[in-house]
Amino acid sequence: MNRSDQPVIAVDIGGTKIISAVITGDGGMLSRVHGLTLAQEGPKKVIGRLVETVKRSIGKAGLRISMIGSICVAAAGIIDYNKGLITEAPNLPGWHNIPLRNILAVELDTPVFLLNDASAAALGEHRLGAGQGLDHLIYLTVSTGIGGGIIIKGELYNGADGCAAEIGHMILQVDGPPCKCGQRGCLEALASGTAIARMAGERLARGEQSILTGMVDSSVKSVTSALVSVAARKGDTLACGVIDAAAGYLGIGLANLVNIFNPQMIIIGGGVSRMGEMLLKPTRKAMKAHAFKLPGRTVRVVRPGLGLDAGLMGAAVYAWQKGEVTG
Repeated sequence: MNRSDQPVIAVDIGGTKIISAVITGDGGMLSRVHGLTLAQEGPKKVIGRLVETVKRSIGKAGLRISMIGSICVAAAGIIDYNKGLITEAPNLPGWHNIPLRNILAVELDTPVFLLNDASAAALGEHRLGAGQGLDHLIYLTVSTGIGGGIIIKGELYNGADGCAAEIGHMILQVDGPPCKCGQRGCLEALASGTAIARMAGERLARGEQSILTGMVDSSVKSVTSALVSVAARKGDTLACGVIDAAAGYLGIGLANLVNIFNPQMIIIGGGVSRMGEMLLKPTRKAMKAHAFKLPGRTVRVVRPGLGLDAGLMGAAVYAWQKGEVTG
């Protein structure tokens, strides 16, 4: 994977968690440290926690910062790669034009690279996971939000400004539910973990019967996609209906991607993908119903080979790639 003897640090920061790992050139993970994002507290405090998480991962690996080749942060949001800015991040309140690359480079005295988290996962799966050997693939992370990464001719596609693959914000319903990005009817607002929880809560609030009622406190706002999954596995009609609805929208989104990009594989990762075939089977059905037949037959829709580590491993690959170019 890497010609350098120095390990790199891969960081995955999302709306709820920060994970920092020290990764060696052969793909070995020397340490892995979790922290909470607590995104509602704003960028300054989140960055402080990110720096602390990185330092803890270095200490846990028994290393010093001088022994690290570089750091790559896989972040949820739209990134200006040239300036090292997170320009906006719907699931990180207050993150507008945050110069994260420069802040971390000063704080940690190490070269820093930024990459969109779903793009990092796409790169990880392409090099080390389910997409090895393929030239054309798309990765979707379905969790709190929905992100995407695109591999074309074996290379990560970032677009003219680094804003490509914001798959979660393709609009499927112009008058649909509001999305955190400011638009309405985005795929993220219809098929993410947040959307699944919202849809279930709305149906409970209308008085529909479900075993979910006994699984949450007095407020339907405490419903989560994980609880909906548990209820669906027990055969709950409401929960099964919500997942089928989300899968239907996800399948339409995939059909759009299939018709535009004609990929060999679409990988569905993120926390919601843990639902497995309960989510993927109706998603594939909806995709095939709306995609052109030839590319619809070609594409395979699978879960990630690297699981929830896809973003971390992709960030490490990106750090080595950029290090070779700049070195």
